Amino acid sequence: MWQENNPYGASSSQAQPAYYQAPAQEPLQFYSGGLDPNSYAYPGSRPSLDEATQGSISQSPGFGGNIQSGGGWWTAFGTGGFEGEPPLLQELGINFSHIRAKSLTVLNPLQTIDNRIMDDADLAGPIIFFFCFGISLLFSGKPNFGYIYGVGLFGSVSMYLLLNLMSARGIDAYRVASVLGYCLLPMVGVGLISVMIALDGTFGYLLTILSILWCTYAASGIFVAVLQMSEQRLLVAYPVGLLYGCFALLTVFSVTDKSS
Repeated sequence: MWQENNPYGASSSQAQPAYYQAPAQEPLQFYSGGLDPNSYAYPGSRPSLDEATQGSISQSPGFGGNIQSGGGWWTAFGTGGFEGEPPLLQELGINFSHIRAKSLTVLNPLQTIDNRIMDDADLAGPIIFFFCFGISLLFSGKPNFGYIYGVGLFGSVSMYLLLNLMSARGIDAYRVASVLGYCLLPMVGVGLISVMIALDGTFGYLLTILSILWCTYAASGIFVAVLQMSEQRLLVAYPVGLLYGCFALLTVFSVTDKSS
């Protein structure tokens, strides 16, 4: 009885209404390429990791050169370095040939100074000279690193302001600090002498005065040559001499704490 009234009996698969029947399976248009993932890849998509690692960098037109080192790790510090890579010292802005040329210009201030000597200004040489100056004073019993850096910073800022007020061309602070740092080289020699000989005497006073004149003459000559203000050399030399005089005082005398 129940089977007669039940429209979904044993023969329900034959007597199912029209709305219960599954629609016809028609393939969608955007899957017409099948199940192959390469057939419906997005335009501009990147290759997979396996495909990228299987290829060679040298096959790409955007890359060239050999990244393999032709020597040991020390080749990065030389003039050649790695193939396709600039030397490490060049990336750091350190050029020993330029440092040597500027140092020789300071040691021989009577020669003609090229007005383009500071086109390639750097602070590698000045940092080395300041460090050697501080170490020499430390060995002579005068640990004045803080005073050296303070006087150097204040003097560089002051000279930068004065030179830009006096000249029409102007100069940047980087070159001012570079010139003052390179011209400290004679004072570094006096600091090395102070390790062996006490400069608190007649010989020390004469030696420090000579070093002040040497540093002042070299620095003012470079500033005048770069800024083309030869008629104002004495005005440039005066504040420069005061700056190197402060370094000379640090070399001769010891700064002690009087509060104790």
